[in-house]
Amino acid sequence: MGRSIRTAAAAVWLALLLSVPAFGATPESLVPVGQTVGLELNMDGVYIVGFSDEDGSPAQAAGLQVGDRIRAVDGQVLDSAEGLRALVAEGSGEAVVLDVDRAGRAVQVAVRPTEQDGQLLLGLCVRDRIAGLGTVTFYDPETGLFGALGHGVSGGGSQPMAIRGGLATQTCVSGIRRGAVGMPGSLLGPASGGATLGQVEQNTERGLFGHAAGVGLCGTPIALAGQEEVTVGPAELWCSLEDGQTLRYAVEIEAVRLDAEQCRDLRIVVTDPRLLEKTGGIVQGMSGSPIVQNGKLVGAVTHVLVRDPTRGYGILIGHMLEAANQAAKAA
Repeated sequence: MGRSIRTAAAAVWLALLLSVPAFGATPESLVPVGQTVGLELNMDGVYIVGFSDEDGSPAQAAGLQVGDRIRAVDGQVLDSAEGLRALVAEGSGEAVVLDVDRAGRAVQVAVRPTEQDGQLLLGLCVRDRIAGLGTVTFYDPETGLFGALGHGVSGGGSQPMAIRGGLATQTCVSGIRRGAVGMPGSLLGPASGGATLGQVEQNTERGLFGHAAGVGLCGTPIALAGQEEVTVGPAELWCSLEDGQTLRYAVEIEAVRLDAEQCRDLRIVVTDPRLLEKTGGIVQGMSGSPIVQNGKLVGAVTHVLVRDPTRGYGILIGHMLEAANQAAKAA
């Protein structure tokens, strides 16, 4: 997907956080959804996404980094970006101590604010909420569990963001920015405001997982392909574009089991002239699109090759389900 999650205005929204039940055993079949949805994620803490002044930001000079998650200011736990601004603005101007999570490691950083136009500032660009488009890969009618994207959503760092929940909502693709060499394309449309399809509960390296609200995610289950069944050769990519209908497009699996750790088990090339005409290949927002071969669910699209938008990578369905189980055990 690359950047199928776009920045939204910082806001506090508490989602109902459900526990993700682990599969007692790997299911024999799942519904391959292929539906484009809006995804709204609420971060657990406040993430640093940049600095307001690269040359003179006090926060950067103090050692803070993009991707750091600020958990507290002078011992006061944060729940929003606005809360961070308020705590700094109400201070005396002396250094504040930030409790930071950096890739799972606890760090404390003291930062002295600077004054600008009568305001105390740390020189940070932060985010507590993020929203954008993505595609639902599978839905389990037995448990209500769904999976999307096939990769995690990061806040600028190397690890998936910790979240406090979120929503998957109905959306309508209003346009397509076609991909070109060196310029990934994207699906365009509202990422929020639509009817709720489900609660997003876990953000993992191998996808987003949650539970459906009982409407909207439907279809006929198909068998899952075992890793040994996936072969180089013709396959299908299922996705929905402007008309909202999930259609099947021809692709070719060029290689199998390339890089499981980076959600790149498969390399695929789009061969269907209909999809090539509409999108130029794989575009942002199509991450999570199911890949089906010989009538079985193989996995999902995860990345596009920037140098060649007709090609991309995918993750095996087994690896997505492993992530869902691991997230359930950790919840």
